[in-house]
Amino acid sequence: MSAGADPHDLHELTQNHQKGAETVVAQPWKRPELADQPDLKKLNDELHDLRLDAGLPSARTIRDRVGKDAQDYWIVNHQAVLDTFQKPDRPPWGRLEVIVHVLAEVGGHDDVDGEVSRFKGMWKQVVRETVTQASVQPPADSASADDDDVDDTAAPSEDSPKQDTKDSGGQAAEDPPTGRETPSSRERATAQFNYAEESLKGLILNAAQALWYDKDALRVFLGVVRRSDGFSRMADAAEERRPANATFYGVRSREFEVPISPARLELVTLHRRLDEHRLKRKWSFTDMENQTGVSSDAWIRWYTHDELPERDALVAFSHMAGLQMEDHVLLLGLWDAARAALEAQKRSDVLPPSISFDEAWSMRDPAATRMWALAGVGGAGGEDLTTYGPDLASGTVPAFAVAGPPGAGRSTALVTMARSLLASGTQVVLAAPRPSPLRELADRDGVVACFDQENIGHDEFEEALSGASPQEPIVALMDDAEVLGECDARRVLRNLLEHGFDEGTALVLAGDEGKLRPHYPWLDKAKKAHRGLLLSPQERHAGDRIGIKTGDSVVGRPIAPGRGWLHLGDGNLLAVAVPC
Repeated sequence: MSAGADPHDLHELTQNHQKGAETVVAQPWKRPELADQPDLKKLNDELHDLRLDAGLPSARTIRDRVGKDAQDYWIVNHQAVLDTFQKPDRPPWGRLEVIVHVLAEVGGHDDVDGEVSRFKGMWKQVVRETVTQASVQPPADSASADDDDVDDTAAPSEDSPKQDTKDSGGQAAEDPPTGRETPSSRERATAQFNYAEESLKGLILNAAQALWYDKDALRVFLGVVRRSDGFSRMADAAEERRPANATFYGVRSREFEVPISPARLELVTLHRRLDEHRLKRKWSFTDMENQTGVSSDAWIRWYTHDELPERDALVAFSHMAGLQMEDHVLLLGLWDAARAALEAQKRSDVLPPSISFDEAWSMRDPAATRMWALAGVGGAGGEDLTTYGPDLASGTVPAFAVAGPPGAGRSTALVTMARSLLASGTQVVLAAPRPSPLRELADRDGVVACFDQENIGHDEFEEALSGASPQEPIVALMDDAEVLGECDARRVLRNLLEHGFDEGTALVLAGDEGKLRPHYPWLDKAKKAHRGLLLSPQERHAGDRIGIKTGDSVVGRPIAPGRGWLHLGDGNLLAVAVPC
């Protein structure tokens, strides 16, 4: 029976689950004594209040709302629900998360996720409180510690196939029986429960799960665990049978969440190649330490945390394993790719959340030509921010592409480039077949024409560009270029891309990365400029639009308007923020 169970709950359940009864009288549950743990008391009180807001649902009702997992087991059983409310212990976050989510939904909260986040904040505060208390209290005596270990091992799993049980009289056992003596709150306080030790147990189980398929690493890890007092039985049990899944109660837990590396693909490939060579030679991590001089702890950490190994460690591994030259070069190539992805992400992380056009324009190189267009602001290696953009008067083709999914800020990037060209004294022609901020520049000095239809006439477009010369250049900026692929002015556009350097013309186009494909001859020629700006790219082959390959570390991230990757034709991707 739970220590904090209320005998009246059992009486209530007996009275209301008689044959033919259809309702259960809702009652508050008894709250545990937590005077010596103010943060845990606040969390528990808020949880009871949340249940009150939800209409005091029973433990089984909460269990039913949480539901079952793929194996048809309850994700969290009713006894675990009661323990969360009534035990004077910090509940696991995975269990608390699903219970709060259900109660917030039943209670009609407008922001269910916000309520879950609020409880997560309180739960973290409890973690800090309990670890602090554990650090200032003397360790519990050996008997108490042994009891804790036995209870943890013997307690039934919430994912166990055992479902609701009934006593010999057929009565449901939602609430624990009342005949067993329970320690008082004062006795519990004097037990000096070591919360830090309990947290460490959770971390050990999580690490054992991550290492389960690597028996060598698991053996080394559990060997270290066995040398710690109080964990020998748990370590033996974890080695004999698979520990509880790293996800708690059938849902993904964020309690031990590690951010996904931006070089995930490259690191996984590198680790897989290393593992192939290691298993071929039947090396354990201890053997790797003996062979390479790099500690087994470092090898295990690199594997389990998706970290980039040291390059010298790879060189030592390759040498001691006697790898062929092609295998050696492949490992180092994968390492270089992973490092490049990590460095690119670092440069992206230091970008300002926003920057105005005027502020960015003040950073430009005073020696920039009239055909230089401001595309973004960035900084390499943590250096001061600076401006980047293409010189449309040079390169292989007088063109520049801006690609990205809807909402990524393509039109804003075009407006920034148009404003920078106008500020340098370069005339522009605008084309926006669909509603776009680009149309708002139509009345600016230096704007020769603005086409806002889904077709551009051959003669009209040719006339707009007729005044261009190397001394007085004109740049055409086109939004939603995929719409204009078959426009009447396509021959003029093709001629611009072939002879623009001589005639003083250039093209900047923007379009949806999923639709901006070279189906039309002039778009195919624009692609040969091999430069452009990718805004929040989502497709693996998005880099083809701007002449560079992009890995999984760059694509597929949440759309962040105005954040992108700039390629100026030199083979390097620059993380930039687009001024607005």
